[in-house]
Amino acid sequence: MTNIQGPGIFLAQFMGDTAPFNSLASICKWAAGLGFKGVQLPSWDPRCIDLKKAAESKTYADEVKGIVQAAGLEITELSTHLQGQLVAVNPAYDALFDGFAPEELRGNPKARTEWAVQQLKYAAKASQHLGLNAHATFSGALLWQTVYPWPQRPAGLVEAGFTELANRWLPILNVFDEYGIDLCYEIHPGEDLHDGVTYEMFLDKVNQHKRACLLYDPSHFVLQCLDYKTYIDHYHERIKMFHVKDAEFNPTGKQGVYGGYQGWTERAGRFRSLGDGQVDFKSIFSKLAQYNYSGWAVMEWECALKHPETGAAEGAPFIQQHIIRVTDKTFDDFAGTSSNDDFNRRILGI
Repeated sequence: MTNIQGPGIFLAQFMGDTAPFNSLASICKWAAGLGFKGVQLPSWDPRCIDLKKAAESKTYADEVKGIVQAAGLEITELSTHLQGQLVAVNPAYDALFDGFAPEELRGNPKARTEWAVQQLKYAAKASQHLGLNAHATFSGALLWQTVYPWPQRPAGLVEAGFTELANRWLPILNVFDEYGIDLCYEIHPGEDLHDGVTYEMFLDKVNQHKRACLLYDPSHFVLQCLDYKTYIDHYHERIKMFHVKDAEFNPTGKQGVYGGYQGWTERAGRFRSLGDGQVDFKSIFSKLAQYNYSGWAVMEWECALKHPETGAAEGAPFIQQHIIRVTDKTFDDFAGTSSNDDFNRRILGI
């Protein structure tokens, strides 16, 4: 068995306009001071990385890596969550997702999609330059507005949607394979890949592509009332990334999964800081250790109540306490006896 790496921290929710959150060097120093050992970089934030430049210049990628290492940290992975979302956008969401694209591409869905696809390809090469082996993204969504089938979905709609989604992602997956990087989809409401069934439908369409892997985040499964522990049993061979994020679901007589259009604080299902929600992290870390997960445990902070800096300060020790130092021997070795084939046959009476 292999030890899980960590604790890491996803920087997306912490980057800001004031120190120490306004530059890669200063935020890394801050994270290291809290006890984190790795940082996951949002590739859309130029304060963290210039993705195109990191793909085209190994020298620049080494400079970024050097900034992180100077703080005593490692880069765990890059993220293209926002760009991945733009690989597939239903027209119903064009205006809402236009903000994820450069200003000059807004109002031009075709150009926006082409830009997003190129961003993913840059991410594959940049990850190779940085010496990484996994990458985080979203699948995007062509079908999400039909998730609750009213009016009923026309026959063949889901098939057509997943065929198109696969057609857009298969060339990207092939580029990631070329560079030896696992592309990890965060299974997430709002994406066409939002549970195990939809992930399997996608896998079928991309011919079980070996690089179509998973970012495991149990918080999204709590809010869907999905068995997030058994999920690991089903998909552990594909889980190559892990977001440590907590959540709670407290339905009432007035509100359930859909949230009644309320803000995060008032929703029945809401994200919480680590240890404040309902996720059984002891079982999760045990299962991941059992299945020999060797990647990073990365805190993604999202909480409806607690201040982010408090959540970060509590997050590093929380993860460290849950990482299992795996054993290199069996607990009952002391009672073992030497064995050979003749001895075993005598015990069996044969």
